[in-house]
Amino acid sequence: MTFAHDTDVALQTAAALVNTAVGAFPDDAGDTLETVEQLRDFYVGWAWTGRFDSDAAELDQARSLRPRLRAVWEAAGDDEAAVALVNDLLRTGEALPQLVDHDDYGWHIHATDADAPFARRMQVEAAMAFVDVIRAGELSRLRVCAADDCDNVLVDLSRNRSKRYCDGGCGNRLAAAAYRSRRS
Repeated sequence: MTFAHDTDVALQTAAALVNTAVGAFPDDAGDTLETVEQLRDFYVGWAWTGRFDSDAAELDQARSLRPRLRAVWEAAGDDEAAVALVNDLLRTGEALPQLVDHDDYGWHIHATDADAPFARRMQVEAAMAFVDVIRAGELSRLRVCAADDCDNVLVDLSRNRSKRYCDGGCGNRLAAAAYRSRRS
């Protein structure tokens, strides 16, 4: 299933933010969002625009958003719980949807002003993407990696709903281990 471009990007960005937390990947190198520089890299890497204060308060806000977003993945099997979490993200993020056109993306929805704090914009953009997922009846596309030793979240955007592993290499790692096991 293909959602609108802004929904796809917001879902993938939300998953990437959640996956910066400690314990999200086997052989975990620790929290990968501990410094303002790492937050700036995240901001640039995911092509955010608008306000970016580049300070410790903004970093703290982004880090505190991660468990709230992860909770939506954990509630993916329970529509009522997911809806309650998403509505809370929209309400506390002061969402005000509006159509915008920038950077050759065509018309799409932003639900905050460009001068809103970065963490609030991430919160609301993710919540708006979750709204699309819920309305389409596609909450099952929000998953936790199937590898026993990985807690990364993922968004299955495949046509046949077959994505089981995160983008951190778990699928390849487990396939290689299975191959080695068969060969021995």
